[in-house]
Amino acid sequence: MNRLSTSVSLLRRSLCLALSFRGCTHVPSPVSNMSTTTNVASDESHGTATWKKRSVVSSFIFDFGHGATDSPEETDSSSSTTRPRVALFRRSGKVSTYQHHLAPISGSIDAADASPLAAAWRELAEETTLTGAELVLLRQGKSYTFRDESVRREWTVFPFAFRLRTPADATRIVTDWEHETWGWHNPAVVIRLAERGASLAESGDDLNGVPRLADSLRRVWFEADLGDAAGRVLATGLDALATDHQSGARQLATAALRTLRDIVASLDYSPASPMADPAWWWAQVGMAAWHLWKNGRESMGAAIMSALLAALAEIGDAMHSQQEQQHQSRFVISTAWRDSVVAQLDRRIAARAESAQRVSAAFAQYLEGAFGDKLASREPLAVLTLSESSTIRAGLRHAAHAAGFALDVRVLESRPLFEGVSLASALAQDLAATTTTTTAAAAASAHTITLFSDASAALAAQGVDVVVIGADRIASSGAVSNKTGSLPAVLSVKYVNTGSGGSVSGQEGGARVVVLGETDKIALPGRPEEHVVEDNDAGQLSRSWAVEDSSARVRDAATALQSLRTDSSTGSRGPKVSIRNVFFEWVPAGLIDVYITESGQWSVQDISEHSEKLRDEEERLLGEL
Repeated sequence: MNRLSTSVSLLRRSLCLALSFRGCTHVPSPVSNMSTTTNVASDESHGTATWKKRSVVSSFIFDFGHGATDSPEETDSSSSTTRPRVALFRRSGKVSTYQHHLAPISGSIDAADASPLAAAWRELAEETTLTGAELVLLRQGKSYTFRDESVRREWTVFPFAFRLRTPADATRIVTDWEHETWGWHNPAVVIRLAERGASLAESGDDLNGVPRLADSLRRVWFEADLGDAAGRVLATGLDALATDHQSGARQLATAALRTLRDIVASLDYSPASPMADPAWWWAQVGMAAWHLWKNGRESMGAAIMSALLAALAEIGDAMHSQQEQQHQSRFVISTAWRDSVVAQLDRRIAARAESAQRVSAAFAQYLEGAFGDKLASREPLAVLTLSESSTIRAGLRHAAHAAGFALDVRVLESRPLFEGVSLASALAQDLAATTTTTTAAAAASAHTITLFSDASAALAAQGVDVVVIGADRIASSGAVSNKTGSLPAVLSVKYVNTGSGGSVSGQEGGARVVVLGETDKIALPGRPEEHVVEDNDAGQLSRSWAVEDSSARVRDAATALQSLRTDSSTGSRGPKVSIRNVFFEWVPAGLIDVYITESGQWSVQDISEHSEKLRDEEERLLGEL
């Protein structure tokens, strides 16, 4: 059995586990005939006492600035000026395992490493001298575990892909004692040759790449399995998610679903294609969903993951139903199946608007119960919010138009991209859009909207009845990740309205802190600090210092700080200067009074239970990929 056949067998096993697919007892054993490696899940004949377990990173360096690869192993004549190249390094005779084999930059994850990604950056610096000045993280791949009988090791591999910032940065690669030589290769050719165990060496000797080289590479270079068309769709979708700093988590989740839909539509459905095999098709669609979750906008990954898991579960049910209906004949993926899944995803995308409407209705119901006196007296309800959330906008609009509240809305501008300004403008238009009745016109004139700088959150908090924040991620503990500035706003309101002993009319104990968001914002179990910290382009901050209205001293300082920051990153002497532009921060559950979802008011216990269910679903649908 060759490596590709082994992969398909493993994927069919994955499909069985995920979907309870009929006929799983007849699935071929996933154990490979290869003498070097076996999957841990399929290797039950050996004890674990003599196996050394190691967690390692495998970092692939890509260059997108050249044409055809200069590696002698390249045999594909259809080169183009945009073909990517991947660097492979020949391990030296001084390393303990896989001497003289071709490999990415690899190394063990140490206890001192904050994360696998931190280990990858450390290994890159140690073995190539490259740092963030020359490299950008392109993608992470789904980790996997296998055993190598030849060295009695159980490896858990965390693959990463990095790209050179410029083609010239390749000249900065200086290898250490762990490598003999290195060169550029076509990733598609590497995967094809490694799959069949062919030599990658110029001299024609029998040295292969390290075990599972193809498996590690294809987990970051999904184009090899998806095909050119679907691969481009996924790559474009990931880039759109990563660079969209205007949309909220719900909108990004919808965008991810649209990308998944377009991927399904773009796959090769010809009868001779590997996609005709349900197990292979399922694995590629599942892996595409995983990449959308992890490599799009991971700081907002909870909403993306939840939306994609729900879509995969529905697709899986349909696949199971198809297999049951065709009990006498083997179910084969076809264009009819493609059309069915695309229509299914279209319906799911359209239905997401209904979820937001249910959140708005639940929010209005909560306000009517908590602030009924203000509704009766027509005294304005003072609301503090920030950033731009489509859910908050819809909720406030519903509170005004449907419930009849007069609103005194205070909006923090939300630097550095000033999303609060957009929210204030959109909300002003929403509240002005009334019917022609006298009552409605009077209600519209009762609303006020005031913009405040982020630094004046305490001033904006004076007399506030309720703080309304969105949720880009809700931890299983109930802590909420939202736009930076959320925690100061909440603390300001808590202190200003209760810290001095005062109280707010209509409330017992001061202002309320309300989180608005669908349940798909809830993340898998884990501590808040374990989630990704999104530190964005420092230029988003520094550009506002250099505007014409700033003083000459400030403009000069902005230029000087940027220069010092650049110098310190290249190792020059002097103080290390950095500019932090962290987009999201955590608001602890203890500061939050209520969570309003499409299912009504939720507690921390509700959130925790939902998080556990998500973990089970993620393991069922994606765990075996």
